Amino acid sequence: MNVRAQISMLFHLDKCLGCHTCSVACKNLWTDPRGSEYMWWNNVETRPGTGYPTLWEDQTHYRGGWVRRRGGGLKLRLHSRPGGLANLFFNPALPSLDDYYEPFTYRYQDLFAAPAGTDQPTAEPISAVTGEPLDIQGGPNWDDDLGGSALYARNDPNLTGLSAAIRAQLETVERVVFSYVPRICNHCLNPACVAACPSGAIYKRGEDGVVLVNEQKCRGWRMCVAACPYKKVYNNWTTGKSEKCILCFPRLETHQAPGCAHSCVGRIRYLGVLLYDADRIPAAADVAADDLVNAQLDVILDPRDPVVVAAARENGVPRDWLEAATRSPVYRFVKEWGLALPLHPEFRTLAMMFYVPPLSPLVSTATANGVALDHPPGAGDFDLLADVEAARLPVRYLAAMFTGGDEQRIRLILRRLLAVRAYKRGESVQGAVDQTTLELLHAVGMTARQAEDIYRLTTVAAFAERFVLPRYHRETAVEPFTDLLTRRAGVGLGYSTAPKGGA
Repeated sequence: MNVRAQISMLFHLDKCLGCHTCSVACKNLWTDPRGSEYMWWNNVETRPGTGYPTLWEDQTHYRGGWVRRRGGGLKLRLHSRPGGLANLFFNPALPSLDDYYEPFTYRYQDLFAAPAGTDQPTAEPISAVTGEPLDIQGGPNWDDDLGGSALYARNDPNLTGLSAAIRAQLETVERVVFSYVPRICNHCLNPACVAACPSGAIYKRGEDGVVLVNEQKCRGWRMCVAACPYKKVYNNWTTGKSEKCILCFPRLETHQAPGCAHSCVGRIRYLGVLLYDADRIPAAADVAADDLVNAQLDVILDPRDPVVVAAARENGVPRDWLEAATRSPVYRFVKEWGLALPLHPEFRTLAMMFYVPPLSPLVSTATANGVALDHPPGAGDFDLLADVEAARLPVRYLAAMFTGGDEQRIRLILRRLLAVRAYKRGESVQGAVDQTTLELLHAVGMTARQAEDIYRLTTVAAFAERFVLPRYHRETAVEPFTDLLTRRAGVGLGYSTAPKGGA
């Protein structure tokens, strides 16, 4: 057993406001220099939608992640070793600038030097790359909310296979059918970007599982950009180096939450330590598509298991990290309550950022045995909503995003979320939880204590409960953090020096 620690984040999509505060905080912290204008290490996508970059989920085009060989084992979808050599100087699967958007600024001199007149002068947009006038055609949240839905929402790859009736339902503006999906680098256990890098510049840090780029070794081949199925590695068009989300590790090392999580208005984010068995990773990524989620969850270990604790201590995991793992909110959502899932497990990278699928909005009426309710559902009516097909976002659509098509797992999670709502509604509205609601909890494998714990962590939990951060032991680390100073000085070096052994 090769037990290691991973800093992991969880996103509760029922609570996301789509305000983009997290994106702006990340942008201000990390991607303000020239060449990184188009980089959004954190972005929030409206769903249904094509995301950022456009259609990043379509791996028939971008060829990211891993695929299984017929005889077993994994290979990069992008290329084999000979194929990688052949495409070293031209990679047809590489996103173009049009798939993101051309960085732009404004010609402010048009304002300062405008002659006196009766019309208000305006600043013309110009390309940050060429300096030429630009007709802006896209952006990181170009299809935000209902903007551009006729073009973007209808082309969402997750809609493939949905019936015409369901697609029509999603396109009904009056129903306001959309949700928000925040995305950062998933800091995967089986990262395709690391495997594809010819220079060995990308590595997974041994102490906390953060995937970093050593820009001193990066040669700008950009294979990492193409191989990442989530398209969360970017090429700096000024320095020619790759850059990506670093999970704000300088903040983590000083016991602060990442900027995106700390600034979150909706308090949808949770951060904690997960323990995993690195020896199980190859087998977990090499299973049938319908078993990928189970296999990945089996890799995550119980931090209270004495055998796991002993193996972790033998592997150098500090005691305070083990203690933090026992209080991890991410572990509770993912393993104890079974409410959270990775994004697109079929990419086989074993993503370590998890999502609670959105339950809201529900329809205002529900039907049971063909009889419609003529009032908003109350606690006693939630058994009628056990058929989660009443939710506005179709189960099949959510399954395409979070389970690789396993609709039953999505239904169970949504029913559990409904059961918690029914339980708390009974307490607050009726003053007591009736037997019907308790039976509903029992039917989805939950207890009243678990419902209370889920409610507390979802709604009123304090900052220290949502972000359980262990102390970093930098006196034992081998990679001094000197690169931020050089980067801010304009040198443009990497985020870290030589990778730690055993990562």
